[in-house]
Amino acid sequence: MTNRHGEFIWYELMTTDVEAARAFYEPVVGWKIGAASAMPGTDYRMIAGSDGAEIAGALALDEEMRAGGARPVWVGYIAVDDVDATAQAIPAMGGQVHVPPQDIPGVGRFAMASDPHGAPFYVMRGTVEGGSSTAFSVDGIGHCGWNELSSPDQKTALQFYTGLFGWTNPESMPMGEMGDYHFLCVDDLRIGASMEDKSHPAHWRHYFRVPSVGVATRAIEAGQGQVLHGPHEVPGGDIIIIAVDPQGAQFALVGGH
Repeated sequence: MTNRHGEFIWYELMTTDVEAARAFYEPVVGWKIGAASAMPGTDYRMIAGSDGAEIAGALALDEEMRAGGARPVWVGYIAVDDVDATAQAIPAMGGQVHVPPQDIPGVGRFAMASDPHGAPFYVMRGTVEGGSSTAFSVDGIGHCGWNELSSPDQKTALQFYTGLFGWTNPESMPMGEMGDYHFLCVDDLRIGASMEDKSHPAHWRHYFRVPSVGVATRAIEAGQGQVLHGPHEVPGGDIIIIAVDPQGAQFALVGGH
């Protein structure tokens, strides 16, 4: 089944050192990351989960990208029915388009944008009709199991994303002084949630599933990464941590003890 408008279909690590990222993430998440570029003219490595499914890519930031303000970060790709129409709607809704719609031969059409508060994301439509990405999979080991938006203005952010992608917020969870944790759905699929945080710039945080957060934590420390928060148990019994890799890209993990 083709991925629906509003589903997360790919993830991308922008990094200053792809080889170092490969050495770090393979033992941490259990991924297999390409030893050579999958695209001519740029260093782009494909990332596969333990089941062999490709779920992400690692892009080497060149000098021009860094001069333009690019920094190590994880960015999600969101499926849309029409990339050009979505890109046209983004500025009118308060967001910004950074890379206008363009084609990747044999792959699809995409654009890169940010929401009204600066959180980056991609929109994309694949070339192969009927193709379906499993990059987002709630229970898939090595896949992304949760997408979390942190924004200094949650109300405005929700208006932007629900208007652009048709997401719904059928329920929320009170978090005391932090306000409500608003769950986000594409039809009946819960893809993540949003929270308000006025102390940090807006950003998306993607949680990748591992068999053991404890084992992954030790691999993070051995690989010169840093755990910023956690481990914490969340409703349902999973354990989560938020970490940063040696190049400075923040990521999160979810799994068992």
